[in-house]
Amino acid sequence: MIGKLDPDDLALVVSRTGAQDDDVQVGPGYGEDAAAIEIGDETLVVSSDPLSLARERLGTLAVNVACNDVACSGADPRWLTNVVFLPDDDRETLDIVTEQIDEAAKNLDVAIVGGHSEYAPDLSRPTVTMTAMGLADEYVPTGGVEPGDRLVLTKGAGIEGTAILATDFRDEVGTDTTVDGESAAVDGESAVEAGESFFEEISVAEDARVLREYAHAMHDPTEGGVITGLLEMAEASEIRLEVERDDVPVRDVTRTLCDTMSVDPLRIFGSGALLAAIPEEGVEDALDALRDVGISAAVVGRAVEGDGDGELVLDDEIIADPPRDDLYQLWE
Repeated sequence: MIGKLDPDDLALVVSRTGAQDDDVQVGPGYGEDAAAIEIGDETLVVSSDPLSLARERLGTLAVNVACNDVACSGADPRWLTNVVFLPDDDRETLDIVTEQIDEAAKNLDVAIVGGHSEYAPDLSRPTVTMTAMGLADEYVPTGGVEPGDRLVLTKGAGIEGTAILATDFRDEVGTDTTVDGESAAVDGESAVEAGESFFEEISVAEDARVLREYAHAMHDPTEGGVITGLLEMAEASEIRLEVERDDVPVRDVTRTLCDTMSVDPLRIFGSGALLAAIPEEGVEDALDALRDVGISAAVVGRAVEGDGDGELVLDDEIIADPPRDDLYQLWE
């Protein structure tokens, strides 16, 4: 079975934290994608992420997904280590993946400072694991949501998933499928070509740089999409989040590809968007600041007092367990 561990199995893993270290401000925890380590007057933020799917842009996604976690925690991504496993002696794939990694890191002004590479014949596909690091003046957690906060989502649901649908599933979508929507800019355009361009929007470093000045909490929705990202924020914060599906922005390209492949745009890989919990009085200033740098965003819900366990209410449905990403059924 592909995908993340369920919450019970994950709890077992994150309970085993090795030696005690008083400089660790934030360690392993459900929903918290990055560690915070006190280094003098600053905080070192560290996050690791593996990637083995999305073959066409594996290196691009691996860099951005790892750096997004650091950015969402209040730091500017600065360093990366890079571990690459290849299933066979395939120099062409090695060249393509490492070139993508190099280009993506340069675009983010991040240095690759080490790692490991080897051939692993038992693997069925290339696998890349990145560890990203950066320094923050103040760590921003996933679990910092407070009652009354408004929930802001940048860009839209399913950005990463849209790009994957347009590339890994190009043949299934069909190159003659066109975008059907309200936006005149894309209406009638090839859905595959439009969706592939979403790879250029996977980074949320700029989104986070703006919103960290306003947010109590930030999180990037990855596997399981916006729904899982919201649930992780709710559980990490032990609070109730109320969201209306119709308030969540979904681009025409995303909706077209998702309808074609029968998947839910709120339940597919969501890198490229950022979720932020912002005090009500700061929401308009935050939205204005995003607009000033050309980033779209919308208020999608609010936080209210819960029973202390954390829960997500989507429309009238209470979601207690993270959904399996809809794209996994397409790979199996």
